[in-house]
Amino acid sequence: MKMKCTTAATALIGALLGAAAIFAAPAPAQARDWKTVTIALEGGYAPWNLTLPGGKLGGFEPELVANLCERIKLQCNLVAQDWDGMIPGLQAGKFDVLMDAISITPEREKIIAFSKPYAATPATFAVSDAKVLPKAASGAAVVRLSGDPKADQPTVDALRKQLKGKTIGIQSGTVYTKFINDGFKDVATIRVYKTSPERDLDLANGRIDASFDDVTYYAANIDKKETASIAMAGPKIGGPIWGPGEGLAFRKQDADLKAKFDAAISAALADGTVKKLSAKWFKTDVTP
Repeated sequence: MKMKCTTAATALIGALLGAAAIFAAPAPAQARDWKTVTIALEGGYAPWNLTLPGGKLGGFEPELVANLCERIKLQCNLVAQDWDGMIPGLQAGKFDVLMDAISITPEREKIIAFSKPYAATPATFAVSDAKVLPKAASGAAVVRLSGDPKADQPTVDALRKQLKGKTIGIQSGTVYTKFINDGFKDVATIRVYKTSPERDLDLANGRIDASFDDVTYYAANIDKKETASIAMAGPKIGGPIWGPGEGLAFRKQDADLKAKFDAAISAALADGTVKKLSAKWFKTDVTP
């Protein structure tokens, strides 16, 4: 994900995917006759997905996937699942699809298959004390990182100087976890959280100095009463470093199901559905 997202400090992306491989199932001899699918979302990564009063899942992704499922005439059942159990659950057959602001990366593509991206968003730091990291200038362009350590080093070095000796909070198992660990663990203390809201509370209460997450996540969550002291800071970082964007995840053998959703995503992008829903939930256009 861009998150989407979650658990202990040792649960980095590589370890998570390595564990998931244990659950890999052999490809079936023929395609399934898909009529009903189970889709797992975290239910706690607003505004991408959230749990509404009464337990129903809402947000950008549940509304988008309802539209996609209607297009391809599938009955889609949404279930809440912590991020750290999603990929193993998918491989074990507990779910058929994952949708949790999951960034498409080469490492993840070794284990699971992705749909075409339905969103692409930058990430940034947040602080509760502006002395830790200053706010970016109004209208500043997104800083694009390539994912090549040498090419990206000047941007990372500038941030390393500002965050030296600080404590940075990050939700585990995300593409952002790897970025923070690789770039800052030798100059800052990295604290890993199961969920972003848990991290936000520690940031608001001064138990950590900074956090790093998706811009759309912060835009929707830092104005809450309990986290009102938090503000985005430093540059907005986007580009190939995060991959092509966020996509649905499937078992590799379910290529026929992936094809159905690819076609629906293409249609939803073409007719403006994704743009309309992103404006509603993010107040910005996240179409890839």
